[in-house]
Amino acid sequence: MTTALLILLALLAQAAPSQKIEIVSATGCLKESGPNNWMLVNATDPSPSNANAPAAKDLPAAPPVGKNEYKLIGVSEFNLPQHRDHAVMIKGLFIKATPVNRLNVTSVTTIAASCPAGAK
Repeated sequence: MTTALLILLALLAQAAPSQKIEIVSATGCLKESGPNNWMLVNATDPSPSNANAPAAKDLPAAPPVGKNEYKLIGVSEFNLPQHRDHAVMIKGLFIKATPVNRLNVTSVTTIAASCPAGAK
């Protein structure tokens, strides 16, 4: 009986590890698709990052145009209306979801006062 209990405990310890949520940065065009429903569109692929706002040297000289779209969550403290329709770099926790991935925002930095040509 004790052996069976030890085997069971060993199996439970080897159970699937918890999913780690990564902090990433993505650059795109900030759009409000409804009241308090913020999206980052024409966005770059997420790249590993940290939660802090980027240093000026880490900002792209020209805003890149990507093919991704992210729903932004946890945005209440970031005054997003002041960044509406700007090219921005968003940092946050990357959450894979269907139909659209989400970013739980930790920082918002404007790269340009308007979105690049071709952005939605």
